Amino acid sequence: MTSRPEPATPSVTAARRDAIARGVVGRRRELDLVLAAVTAGRDVLLEGPPGTSKSTLLRAVTGHWGVPFVLVEGNAELTPARLVGHHNPARVLREDYSAENFVPGPLVDAMQGGGFLYIEELNRAPEDTLNVLLAAMAEREVVVPRVGTITALPTFRVLASMNPFDDTGTVRISDSVYDRWCRLAIGYQDEAEERAIVEVRTGSGDERLVADGVALTRATRGHPDLRRGSSVRGAIDLVAIAAELVGLGGYDTDDGVDHPRVVLDAALLALSARIGVDEASDVTPEQVITEIWENHFFSRPGVRRRDRIG
Repeated sequence: MTSRPEPATPSVTAARRDAIARGVVGRRRELDLVLAAVTAGRDVLLEGPPGTSKSTLLRAVTGHWGVPFVLVEGNAELTPARLVGHHNPARVLREDYSAENFVPGPLVDAMQGGGFLYIEELNRAPEDTLNVLLAAMAEREVVVPRVGTITALPTFRVLASMNPFDDTGTVRISDSVYDRWCRLAIGYQDEAEERAIVEVRTGSGDERLVADGVALTRATRGHPDLRRGSSVRGAIDLVAIAAELVGLGGYDTDDGVDHPRVVLDAALLALSARIGVDEASDVTPEQVITEIWENHFFSRPGVRRRDRIG
């Protein structure tokens, strides 16, 4: 039987970097850093809030390198057996344990395919699962009982992401875990890049609507009554919903479409589940969104009183 040729370790060139960058809005510095790390054979941990293009960056890299992208969600159910693999119970009963009835898990799949194993929300995975993962990272191989030693192809990398601001259902990441990774902190993009993301994701050509949607969403991140603001996903949904509401025709007035009212209703629907009210505050998400909307539309110079809702 002819063995499959091993993929060559990718190299970074300006042309390759530019080709990958075309699939990502902004993030040029972060892309360069990730490319440099994985090309150097290192594993990368991306740390930042949701909706900051972490998985988009990694998918763009693997897509242009032609290696598999194996996605795993970190949670309490990600046991070592789920990560590494297991023997097929029915076949074990018939045939006993053997290498042939072993069902590879995502870690072994990525190692054998020379792919990128991407663990989303790393800090939600159990500690014993992380220990298995760290051994594979250190040795580039795992020992599977009754199967033997599985060695990774040269392009195998372990990448992960986590939200350091979310402590619900998470575990503390130990120093030994951090010591295995190159860590890249990723924050929200600037307003111009977030507008570009919303335009791409929604296909909207309404610059005013996109600008309003992004502005309201970004304002949630600094509101004093909120412990968590919305990611750009909130702006994407806001703009998409608002465009559909306009099409339904229920917001028409003698002067045209009641744009502020459309944005308010879309914002209440798109943002209310994405923001977290501080425990010390007695306001509701709807009250916070309405306040942000009022400040955006009616606290600026030149806004006509007849444009107010009431």
